[in-house]
Amino acid sequence: MLEKILALDARWTSALLVKRQGSLWRALLIFFAHSCDSWFWLVGLILVWFLGSPAWRTRAAFMAIGLTLLAVLVLLLKFTIRRPRPDGQWGRIYRQTDPHSFPSGHAARAAALAVMAIGIGPTWFAVLLCFWAPLVGLSRIALGVHYVSDVVIGWLIGLIMGALALLLYPLMVSLFPFLF
Repeated sequence: MLEKILALDARWTSALLVKRQGSLWRALLIFFAHSCDSWFWLVGLILVWFLGSPAWRTRAAFMAIGLTLLAVLVLLLKFTIRRPRPDGQWGRIYRQTDPHSFPSGHAARAAALAVMAIGIGPTWFAVLLCFWAPLVGLSRIALGVHYVSDVVIGWLIGLIMGALALLLYPLMVSLFPFLF
């Protein structure tokens, strides 16, 4: 049964690959694939925390803590399951630094950010992240660094962890008041 599911997963993944080098579509996919890199969000949240208004400083601290908890879970799953990434050429840095594909950390991070934004606002930010999050996951499949199941499970983990972060928000504030 598992073999059939994995074969179907590989077929769907192969069907979604975008191979044409140099196209505008591929360039957009690369943009979205990188837009949820953990270092990008870490630097961005630190900058917002130092330079933003008090409301944005609170959002940045909350999201940073939520993403840290998410990262621990995703890495634990990746190094427990150890599913190799699909064959491919694009994403060499991901293939070298993190050879495991399941679950997709980018998809999980994007979904968690969208859920957290829905909970803490503002509305325009939540709407933007809700449109952006699916594009991140789809770009990871289309560029060949994840299987469809990696992304779907990543999204589910992100949705759950984002909701959990919202539930734990009061605890975060009490444990780390200096951040908020």
